Amino acid sequence: MTSTDDVTLDAALDPLVLALDIGSTATRGGVHDASGRRVHGLQHKVPHAFTVAPDGTSVIDPDQVTAEVEQVLDAVTGDPRLGTRIAGVAMDTFAASLIGVDAAGRALTPCLTYADSRSAGEVTALRAELDEHAVQQRTGTRLHTSYHAPRLRWLATAQPGVVAGAAKWWSLGEYVWARLIGQPLAGTSTVAWTGLLDRRTGELDAELLTAAGIGAEQLSPPRDMSEPAPAAAPARWPALARAAWFPVITDGFASNIGSGATDATVLTAATATSGALRVLLDGPADPLPFGLWNYRVGAGQTLLGGAINDVGRAVSWAQNTLRLSPELADVLTAPPSEATPLVLPYLTGERAPGWVGGARAVFGGVSAATEADTLFRGIVEGVAITYARVADELHPAAPGIVEVAAAGRVSNDQPEWLQVLADVLGRPVTHVTRRRATQRGTALLALGVLAPDVPRAARTTGATYEPRPAHVEHYAQRRARFAEVYDALVRG
Repeated sequence: MTSTDDVTLDAALDPLVLALDIGSTATRGGVHDASGRRVHGLQHKVPHAFTVAPDGTSVIDPDQVTAEVEQVLDAVTGDPRLGTRIAGVAMDTFAASLIGVDAAGRALTPCLTYADSRSAGEVTALRAELDEHAVQQRTGTRLHTSYHAPRLRWLATAQPGVVAGAAKWWSLGEYVWARLIGQPLAGTSTVAWTGLLDRRTGELDAELLTAAGIGAEQLSPPRDMSEPAPAAAPARWPALARAAWFPVITDGFASNIGSGATDATVLTAATATSGALRVLLDGPADPLPFGLWNYRVGAGQTLLGGAINDVGRAVSWAQNTLRLSPELADVLTAPPSEATPLVLPYLTGERAPGWVGGARAVFGGVSAATEADTLFRGIVEGVAITYARVADELHPAAPGIVEVAAAGRVSNDQPEWLQVLADVLGRPVTHVTRRRATQRGTALLALGVLAPDVPRAARTTGATYEPRPAHVEHYAQRRARFAEVYDALVRG
């Protein structure tokens, strides 16, 4: 069986692209045709998980992920009918990853993920040393545990021998490419997510490099998607003999493209393990709200928005920890209630808009009468409110938004939650039902270079959830209480 998103190999339009997506819970990959449709049967997934600890550790083994990518390539390129129809290989990864490597490109550290918050003390120190507003205006990023400067400062203290022996600092995608084809191709967005790239000039920021204690030569130069490397596939994958290899991009950039949010009128609500609100702009955002980021993703474009650490992670925590009902749709479609606990869902720290890396979850209004399902509803409402706090900051810099497009695992698994999100945001939310929208976006960006004139297949969407006025008013009051608790217990 094929879906409207799929096409058989025989009916696929050339050129074909192999798109890889390294997310928080799995490495995925598959072949897409020139219209952006998945080629049926040529998709593969290898699950994985971050290693976490109470001290803020959140890491994954980069060699494990490299092996997962190899498994995906083995699985999706083995059909002899492919021949050499694959013209490009492209990859996105979860953003803000960091690996120290030696002169031979061997990993000296595990891959620190975006959620690793052990450098919180260095963030505090850097905020005292630097003008954070000026840093953000240059780089589009705040000082936070998910960026390189505080992480490298922390590593220099925690593991000075490792830092002294590090020849390069790569992202996860760069490491994988270096192991497979000998070239750590870093896309512009990947370098921007280090927090070290000037959003206007595309140059590395000298003040932050000094603060981080590294030189520009220790980072890969940023490359736009229009600069793929020529064919370099190992003999292990003959189907890739003629494929160009594209610089690694971030999943956030790819998600917007795959969700159809390709200009400043569509705001994407990404709802995976982590989440974000993002809008693609021509040029840098001006004004740039202090609570948001603005990453350079190409020579003429930036991505404005804010990331949320705990979305699917909060849902999964509830499912694994609480005795929830098997079917949660009724819990999510019920009218809002004053009896629902107020939850600030910061399980792994806060990014936008407050950037309190050491934040932890707060549960308010829980009594002996609170049932597990009611607490789950409070968690979901808390997640929706975190999106709304980002949306409030984003509006002045992107006033032309006419649509909110929600995509990702949480929205596909629990679409009823989008009604809660619409009520909290006070605006309609359209469900982009196309699974693997991020992977599709990576394929589309490569196809924009390889097959710019081929019409693309339309994205697939489900329901549009309209805000209900009575519920909007309820959540406005709840948001005010959320802000009071945040200021008292989180901002500190």
